[in-house]
Amino acid sequence: MAQLSGKAAVVTGGASGNGREICKTFAREGADVVVADLREEPRQGGTPTHELVADAGGNATFVECDVSKRSDLVAAVDAAEEFGGIDVMVNNAGIFRGEEFLDVREEGLQQFLDVNVKGVFFGAQVAAERMLDSDGGSIVNMSSIGAVRALGAYTAYDLTKGAVASTTYSLADRFGGEGIRVNCIMPGIIGTAMTEDDVPIVGTDHGEQYAKETIPMERFGDPEEVADAALYLASEQSSYVNGESLVVDGGVTHTG
Repeated sequence: MAQLSGKAAVVTGGASGNGREICKTFAREGADVVVADLREEPRQGGTPTHELVADAGGNATFVECDVSKRSDLVAAVDAAEEFGGIDVMVNNAGIFRGEEFLDVREEGLQQFLDVNVKGVFFGAQVAAERMLDSDGGSIVNMSSIGAVRALGAYTAYDLTKGAVASTTYSLADRFGGEGIRVNCIMPGIIGTAMTEDDVPIVGTDHGEQYAKETIPMERFGDPEEVADAALYLASEQSSYVNGESLVVDGGVTHTG
């Protein structure tokens, strides 16, 4: 049987990158999916995620969602009622850019906090409210190895991803006895538009040299590998996993 058969999932930032692959993987495993994002079209082009899922025979819908606005997150979770109500919430939406610590100013830091922290906080809150009225569920937050390993020029980003991890642990303690598991994923460098366009690392000469010299597996990750981690945390395979940080980084955090 498909691992998420009969489940409804909301994935923020689901139009592109890791979120797009999470939506596709969840749908393939039987879930109905709400793709919540600022835009329908993938950043790197192609068929919108919800249409791709529908074309493959799954059920999906798109909801325009700015995760810095709690009302938009409520609307995204409301959309899951079409599929029987939310069972899985993936707080994946986030922003990433390289700014040297001394160059960060209030506006830039506030944007990081609004999307990467506030979006996760209220995404989890809205989902938990609904899950408490049903049979519980799984909340998966997207952190980063930047929460536990210095990433050099990305101090503001690291700050927010550390907050995501701390929030995850706190919520796991708060809701573990009420049927809601809360975990996070800590990806390393994954090949998405963020690492190919926003902060060019993947596909560059210096990036490939970094991968060879620093990452034990000598390569960057693929979005499908992050999606598989999300599937594990969303499914009953991880029924006794709560308050965990699942590192998906090719080994760099603990051995690199």
